[in-house]
Amino acid sequence: MPDTREHRGPHPADAELFAPAMLPRLREAAADFCLLLTKGYADKSALKLVGDRFSLTQRQRLAVMRSSCSDQQLQSRLARCVPVAALAGQPLALDGYNLLITIEAALSGGLIFQGRDGCFRDLASIHGTYRKVEETVPAVKLIGEFLAQIPVASPRVEGVPPSDRGQDARDTSVAKVLWLLDSPVSNSGRLKVLIGEIARESHWAWDIRLTLSPDAELSSPLTVGCAVHTNTEAREDSEHSTPYEPAIVVSTDSVILDACPQWTNLAAAMIARTLPQTRVIGLFPDVP
Repeated sequence: MPDTREHRGPHPADAELFAPAMLPRLREAAADFCLLLTKGYADKSALKLVGDRFSLTQRQRLAVMRSSCSDQQLQSRLARCVPVAALAGQPLALDGYNLLITIEAALSGGLIFQGRDGCFRDLASIHGTYRKVEETVPAVKLIGEFLAQIPVASPRVEGVPPSDRGQDARDTSVAKVLWLLDSPVSNSGRLKVLIGEIARESHWAWDIRLTLSPDAELSSPLTVGCAVHTNTEAREDSEHSTPYEPAIVVSTDSVILDACPQWTNLAAAMIARTLPQTRVIGLFPDVP
């Protein structure tokens, strides 16, 4: 059946599944799940044990899973988290779909969950195909406007021409915001073009790339970074030998957070500051 959704909003059952009366049980389940993870249980088996014990639905289990982490994961993530207030002058590498869909969900009234690590996560899934919704363009613009408040563009570099995608011809700064989109996901090419058009119109210096595995690139200090181009060729897809600078990762994906050298909790800061009406559910009493 084709996906005909026009919004990234809440599931019809969310009002009941995550009603205030349900939260104590979900919080207890999340605490037990974290305890099992800390003891070394595999995610899948731990979630089944906890989900069965508390009679959780699949969607409730998803919320518990995405919100939780072990003690070891928590300590490691917090140690490598760069505060948004400290991002000035730093290059950023965005897990494109991860950030965009979370902001789309918040804009459309979807539920957002504050995880044990402080990250804001949604329950949406694209299942191999990304579908543009009414919140897509507003979400991209909101991300750009928020980033524009942070001086993430480097000083002028002599001999380096301006980007032809997201940068005004009068601006000779080097692009320091890199978007990575999953090339295997259908419609990634169209989304790349859309993001590029919005960036050009707003004079944002963004590098937008399709890649087979953003997770692998964002998890590795050897490949993550923002290209410093020395010619005007092949900027749309930096497949060739190009110098890279280490970048701070923007993602809430657990696999990436557990492997990347540095990350920042951008989605949480954005939602808290620009979308205060969002319903954010916290399953943990004490979050960073």
